[in-house]
Amino acid sequence: QVQLVESGGGLVQPGGSLRLSCAASGSRFSINAMGWYRQAPGKQRELVATITSGGSTKYAASVKARFTISRDNAKNMVYLQMNSLKPEDTAVYYCNALGVDYGSGYRLFDSWGQGTQVTVSS
Repeated sequence: QVQLVESGGGLVQPGGSLRLSCAASGSRFSINAMGWYRQAPGKQRELVATITSGGSTKYAASVKARFTISRDNAKNMVYLQMNSLKPEDTAVYYCNALGVDYGSGYRLFDSWGQGTQVTVSS
């Protein structure tokens, strides 16, 4: 019912920057929290950053000083500004949203996007 679409991934050199965007769409819903996760080949999916509708944020230690998560609640969008990128940041980045779907019997939802590839390489 609630769908997420990521964009903004690509190839960047070490030390460069990228900004990822995620748009949520559906009939009627309320998002309590959104976040970014990433998964590299052979690795488990890991949390990168999360943000609540009230603006509280949480970051993985590996990205805390370099990445910034932000949101636009009116547009149902979340962003991830990634600076000082390192080769180890290479992964597929997934957007996640938690909330309530009012158009589906007031059900809780946990939705995921299909991911966007970020490659950091010389």
